[in-house]
Amino acid sequence: MNLAETFNEFKAGKSIDRPTMVRVLEDVFRTLIKKKYGTDENFNVIVNPNGDLELWRIREIVPDGEVMDDRAQIAISEAQTIDEDYEVGEDCYEQLYLEEFGRRAIMAARQTLISRILELEKIEKYKRYEARVGEIAIGEVNQILKREIFVIDDATGDELVLPRNETIRGDFFRKNDIVRAVIRKVEMKNNNPVIIISRTDNMFLEKLMEQEVPEIEDGLISIKKIVRIPGERAKVAVETYDDRIDPVGACVGMRGSRIHSIVRELNNENIDVINYTTNESLLIQRALTPAKVSNIELDTENRRAAVYLDADQVSLAIGRGGSNIKLASKLTGYEIDVYRKPSANEMDDVDLEEFADELDEWVIDTLKGIGCDTARSVLELSTEELARRTDLEEETIEQIRAILEAEFEEEEES
Repeated sequence: MNLAETFNEFKAGKSIDRPTMVRVLEDVFRTLIKKKYGTDENFNVIVNPNGDLELWRIREIVPDGEVMDDRAQIAISEAQTIDEDYEVGEDCYEQLYLEEFGRRAIMAARQTLISRILELEKIEKYKRYEARVGEIAIGEVNQILKREIFVIDDATGDELVLPRNETIRGDFFRKNDIVRAVIRKVEMKNNNPVIIISRTDNMFLEKLMEQEVPEIEDGLISIKKIVRIPGERAKVAVETYDDRIDPVGACVGMRGSRIHSIVRELNNENIDVINYTTNESLLIQRALTPAKVSNIELDTENRRAAVYLDADQVSLAIGRGGSNIKLASKLTGYEIDVYRKPSANEMDDVDLEEFADELDEWVIDTLKGIGCDTARSVLELSTEELARRTDLEEETIEQIRAILEAEFEEEEES
């Protein structure tokens, strides 16, 4: 049984540096020596560059009959059996061989060495991936479970974990598929490093943009903030200190060439790139893209913004399921309230709050949530459109319409 072979077996292809490996091997041998001789003070453990091991016992040569400590001293007659040229007062170097320690001791030492090296590997793996947090990893799907997908890192061969809640809506993977995701974090579970990757983290979109837009990688354009509803919509605020560069145009690319490849990777996630500005009113206006804002009133103390838009812009500002206004609020740090600007012939409109006696408060809040804060703004939308945007039952919507229409019929009669 050769510990040197074990050393070479584990050293090959491992990321552990040689000095650390040598130190581990020396520790293992010194433990072996202590068990046999009671001390390792008079021993040298040498690991040669080629992995060969040498053990030397060093003792002072004394005259025969004067050995006081056989761990530190050796009689001249015994020393000369090792080398006949030795003399009293010199140090005697005696080479030891593994066989002298016994098979059981060697097997135990080998197991200790293996466990120490595996432990070091775990530490090195943790450090290596901790330094890579925020980088994109590319790997091959190895195993698909109910709650997570196991991916083999193309660069290292290590196993990465993609939890289901870190996948984008619409992601569907088969075994051997290639996956791109950002390294989100590294955790220690049961003393093993677990590398978590994500396709929903904002870092993933940021790194994809760095790869596609050279100006970002070169530092000419900086990403100020990203907000996402993964797989549905994202907003990215960018800026540059070089007046010659259009940051939005550079990120989108000629005919959308740069942004389209990112959109495809993110399962057609709609990405709005806007120019960042410290002018909060202007930032809110840009954040509500593609809607065109008519007027904004800011309450900076309470971080609320009242935004007024033409009727045909309200649904654009709110977005599907409220996604656009939610992301705009996150991007700007303002709670945004959308109001519809009445046209000249709509001045006789009635605020929904006036129907509080006939409509439940939650119904009024639901309608306001899609930008309908007056009776006419509700009646302008079909029953089907209202059902799609509010999730209200069609029967409920018909009752609401009847109540609102009755209000205007009464006015006409009077």
